[in-house]
Amino acid sequence: MCMLTFLKPGAAPDITALRNGALSNPHGHGYALITADTITTGHSLDAETAIGEFAALRCEYPDGPALFHSRYATHGQHTLDNCHPFTVGGDERTVLAHNGILPPNVHPAPGDERSDTRIAAEDFLPTAPFGSLDSWTGREGLERWLGSDKIVLLTVDPAYRHRAYLFNEARGHWDTDTGIWYSNHDYLDDRWGYVYDGELDYCFCCGEDDSERLGPHCTYCGFCADCHQLFPHCACPDLAGHQRYADLLDLENA
Repeated sequence: MCMLTFLKPGAAPDITALRNGALSNPHGHGYALITADTITTGHSLDAETAIGEFAALRCEYPDGPALFHSRYATHGQHTLDNCHPFTVGGDERTVLAHNGILPPNVHPAPGDERSDTRIAAEDFLPTAPFGSLDSWTGREGLERWLGSDKIVLLTVDPAYRHRAYLFNEARGHWDTDTGIWYSNHDYLDDRWGYVYDGELDYCFCCGEDDSERLGPHCTYCGFCADCHQLFPHCACPDLAGHQRYADLLDLENA
């Protein structure tokens, strides 16, 4: 499901949190920082390399917004080219990173080795399908399209009003003591230290309030609290729970 971390200007990264997120999302890592009038990015398939580079750069450039991303692949190959963040339309002044699974219109076609987020950044979002992201209409359109997903966008392009945008911010959560926003709970030490008992108040993967769930699967993202996999790739024996979630998807898509 990925781990997306956003740092306010002046916020120092929590290295332990980044490592925890990388353990749960091992398919590639990347970062972006606004450094004066440019954006500095980096990508690596090795978590410690990416975290070390990011921490060093953040010490040198603490005053701008920044992001760090660890990938859990659902679409596309496990390659460096599919590590977030991605430039938007090939313009190095604007980059984005994403948490979740995007709608089918940006899923890769057969033979396309790109991830859904990379396709969105390269092909879909540059067409401004929702209008200006500085308008309420554009922001709401993008967030409706995202559903429960989240995007962080950093830019030094003067065409944008701001240098950092956090879409579906309320679906993640802030650590107010550090000035860091997390897309889900993968950064916690006890991320996997629970067993589903029918009484979880929120999804440990996407962070949604999901106290009314009918089984182990999150109503929003399909994460299974029993085997810690996204639907339909469950390894747990609760076939009845799988069927309930499949039926729910059928109703929503009807």
